[in-house]
Amino acid sequence: MKNSVSLLYSFVLLVSDFLALTAAFSLAYIIRVKIDERPLVEPVTAWGYIGVVAVLLIFWIIIYALLGLYRSENYENRFREFSLLFVGTFVGILFLIGAEYVLDRAIFPARLVTVYGFILAFLITLLFRTIVRATRTILFKRGKGISNVMLIGTTDITGELAHTLATPGLGYKVVAVVGDKRTKYAHIDPDIQFSNFAEVSKKISAHDVHSIVQTELFADSERNDEIVAFAQEHHIAYRFVPGNSRLFVGNIVVNLFEGIPTIAVHQTALVGWGRIVKRLFDLFFGIIITVLAMPFLFITWLLVAAAGGNPIFKQTRMSRFDQEIGLYKFRTHKHAYNGLDPEDAFAKMGKPELAKEYRKNGDFLENDPRVSKVGKFLRKTSLDELPQLFNVLKGDLSLVGPRPLIPKEMKMFNKKNVILSVKPGITGLAVVSGRKNIPYEERRKLDMYYAQNWSFRLDIVILAKTAAQVITRIFSGKAD
Repeated sequence: MKNSVSLLYSFVLLVSDFLALTAAFSLAYIIRVKIDERPLVEPVTAWGYIGVVAVLLIFWIIIYALLGLYRSENYENRFREFSLLFVGTFVGILFLIGAEYVLDRAIFPARLVTVYGFILAFLITLLFRTIVRATRTILFKRGKGISNVMLIGTTDITGELAHTLATPGLGYKVVAVVGDKRTKYAHIDPDIQFSNFAEVSKKISAHDVHSIVQTELFADSERNDEIVAFAQEHHIAYRFVPGNSRLFVGNIVVNLFEGIPTIAVHQTALVGWGRIVKRLFDLFFGIIITVLAMPFLFITWLLVAAAGGNPIFKQTRMSRFDQEIGLYKFRTHKHAYNGLDPEDAFAKMGKPELAKEYRKNGDFLENDPRVSKVGKFLRKTSLDELPQLFNVLKGDLSLVGPRPLIPKEMKMFNKKNVILSVKPGITGLAVVSGRKNIPYEERRKLDMYYAQNWSFRLDIVILAKTAAQVITRIFSGKAD
């Protein structure tokens, strides 16, 4: 708490954002007015434009602040920072357009200035933040702005934290590990290991400690009170790790239960009104996308039907609360291997060794012999997944969610209950993070992250990235 590095970093980010936004809109003006020779909508001078925009950008920064872009829990999470920055930039450009209407005066000399401004504002702000982050990491590695941490406890987490916090560039230094005489950590300097809190408080000045992390609550309440009192007396940040750390994963809410403070822990953040809003979103955009996709559905159905067999098949997959659903897809496998597990299909064609290679590569083969020529095209363009829109309308799937896994795959993952706390989706975080190019376990971790950290903003970002990836694959000619 006494270490003001976090506050300083937030201030640097604020200044960096303002400079980035100013640069973005200045560049947008130059591109449209100075380079583009087409006539302007309004004759706005450069100084008049910059003067008004600079004042309005102060409110843009306030929008960023309200979204939490200057809070450590957001800017330390790169993906969350990225999504918040995109949303904040979108709201900011809407604010500038609205300001022009409210002020009843021309701010932008042409409409394209706002388009250029939006794109450049996001990209340049992201670039500036990346530079600031990299600079901070360099300073941390040189010992500047380090936060001194005291760990208290004898659990395995104590050793794990000490090892993690010693990583160069994170900005932490463990100055004391307080356990007992029986617990000593081989990878930690013995000079900073102490047997009790009274001993460490005598040898290390409170002014040299910025944060205390207690990894277990002792049965003796007086020991706990002593530690908390020490932290409060010397204005040291304090936090504790709950004994059952696996329990406190997901959406955590602190409230009163019949007048008693309690901590409610949900497996997922997608509870209450969030589920209702997500379902309404799925229905609304599911209907729109299905109507727009009808020509592609019909043409694809004809292409697959021409190859023989039923164009659409149904796979058994797992949905929320362990419910089995029938997932619709256009058939991409050759008819002889349709509906078979990879092991059974490769055994049928006399190449059982391919099953091991398939699993080793994260359920992927570069030239899968089960896939037909039409199927390769469908997979490349993701057209094989279009029938899943009907699963969305039925309520089996969501537009965004974890990958719908088959029952056999779920048995391979011991934390399936977290993934099955939400509906699976046509696309998801694992899809936009690498699809088949990341290991199975890593994909499941991304699915868990999505379930535990769901937000409406996250869904929008995933949908946007999915659309961009599909378009890129179509025009690049590369299949996943």
